Amino acid sequence: MPPLPESGAALPVVVTRPRQQAHAFAASVQALGRPAVVFPLLEISAVEDVSTLRAMLARLEEFALVVFVSPNAIDAAFAQLPAGRPWPAKVAIGIVGEGSRLALRAHGVDAACATIYGPQRADKMDSEELIKSLPLAQLRGQRALIVRGQTGRDFLSEALQQQGVSVEYLTAYRRTAPRLDAQNGPLLLDLLDGGADWVITSSEALRNLVHLTRLAGGEERVVKLQRQRMFVSHHRIAETAREQGFERVVLTGSGDERLLAALAAPAAV
Repeated sequence: MPPLPESGAALPVVVTRPRQQAHAFAASVQALGRPAVVFPLLEISAVEDVSTLRAMLARLEEFALVVFVSPNAIDAAFAQLPAGRPWPAKVAIGIVGEGSRLALRAHGVDAACATIYGPQRADKMDSEELIKSLPLAQLRGQRALIVRGQTGRDFLSEALQQQGVSVEYLTAYRRTAPRLDAQNGPLLLDLLDGGADWVITSSEALRNLVHLTRLAGGEERVVKLQRQRMFVSHHRIAETAREQGFERVVLTGSGDERLLAALAAPAAV
């Protein structure tokens, strides 16, 4: 459990990403001179039956475009690809954030060996912006594969289908909410009572946080949470935060660099 900050000390920064991705960012936060606390608000696990996943990945060459909705989708899919297998040169890749670009690079895929499309606006990394960057005329009459968790938004699929692109989905991982337990319950109450800054990178994670807070401490703690700062990476998360009653929402834009810059700004410390 983190100690309460002393008077004048920087508040702890709560990193809420899935545990697999949280520690690297927490180390970057600590390098800024700010204490970091890892408190995952989403749990990522493998699909129960990977045979379907492997079978679909064996057919990558049948698709003109493969869209990965998140770094988790990339990591889960590449874990099932044969080691050393190069990405098919004729299969373009779509991503919706800089974290996904970094995840691809970690698996040896970058612009030197693959055509990668992504949003051009750093302040709006989402499916709407990805569609604007795709060569839709070239994709018309071809097939696209969307690699995601067990659920996801339908905007991208609908937009592609409206352009004459056939779309299939591939579930690469499972995404679940954490349970309140004897370890994270007291930690959450400590953060709520002592004060913290929260880094939130998905609307689903934010809703999980509100739910866990209500379970751990009732409406009184929810009110305390709503008064703490939320550093969010996307305008849709900011909208969700305001709908949930949060008063101090800092929209940073996509990517770790922008999140870290916001956390390091004098007004944030």
